[in-house]
Amino acid sequence: MKTNKIIRGLQPPAVFILFLISSCSIKNLPSSSAKNVKQVFSLPDFSVLKYWASHPWKHDPADSIPAGIQDKKTDSLADVFFIYPTTYTDPDMPDGWNADVDNNVLNTKTDYSTILFQASVFNQHSRIFSPRYRQANITAFFTKDTAEARKAFDTAYSDIKKAFDYYLKNYNHGQPIIIASHSQGTLHAGRLLKEYFENKELQKQLVAAYIIGLPVFTNYFSSLRPCTEPAATGCFVSWRTFKEGFVPDFVLAENQKVVVINPLTWVMDSSEAPASLNKGGVLKNFNKIIPAVVSARIHGNILWTSLPKFFGNIFLRTKTYHVGDINLFYMNIRENVETRIFSFLKNRTSEP
Repeated sequence: MKTNKIIRGLQPPAVFILFLISSCSIKNLPSSSAKNVKQVFSLPDFSVLKYWASHPWKHDPADSIPAGIQDKKTDSLADVFFIYPTTYTDPDMPDGWNADVDNNVLNTKTDYSTILFQASVFNQHSRIFSPRYRQANITAFFTKDTAEARKAFDTAYSDIKKAFDYYLKNYNHGQPIIIASHSQGTLHAGRLLKEYFENKELQKQLVAAYIIGLPVFTNYFSSLRPCTEPAATGCFVSWRTFKEGFVPDFVLAENQKVVVINPLTWVMDSSEAPASLNKGGVLKNFNKIIPAVVSARIHGNILWTSLPKFFGNIFLRTKTYHVGDINLFYMNIRENVETRIFSFLKNRTSEP
């Protein structure tokens, strides 16, 4: 599938925010490609651990567990293939349209933002594999130079595909698989699911896909279906988070229905799920779980939440909670992953 079709099917939001983690920050985005940028020739070698942001054979931030739940048992009943969001946000694009996988400053930023605050959600009962990839600069989502943007996204996906091939050949060995992603990661996860899982033998190993932060239109997949129950497996969940009462212009312009699952109830019901159902979000302080941090309800193509509950929230002016898509529901996602893994294993055991 060509990238331009995927961009239409998984359209990115027009603005991101900074109040939870440092990924996806934006400053003075250019409307066209930056000048005098260098070409990037570094290719990730996935037989080398340094080209994995998270890997079960090394200690990394995805192994972290917030204080208060550190006594929870972890094991390896499933594998999580996590595709992280855009952290290459410098509008001058010093590495070119695609990030250099040997850029140590950027890798550190990635590891202690999205890998720590997002990938760690999935570490109970699972091994986490998250490849470093030549992610497209955030400018690619906004530029008028669609040809360059398409090439940048294709380059990024080529690394994801290479990493997944290596994972399947060397690590999977029939293990149940969870695909998880956020923002740019979801752009690539959609392609991965279509190419490797949908109507393929590998779909039998799919516990679920958590493809969050970009719209997934109802006709994007031909047979892969939304998870409409908390314990459903072989399906996907998705949502985008905004403050209650706010609908951005780019959402108003969408002329197709988007799949939205409420992460407090794990159904598509449009009734409000009260904050009392929110078992805890993890915001700036990774070791502080904030219970009842937001309520949530589905409104058309997006998820509306209440104003997040944290000290200083009266100064929060943004109405786009994109960076909090996962963090605001940290404990609910963690619990749901466990539910789906056990449901998958139970169903697989009962098969003749």
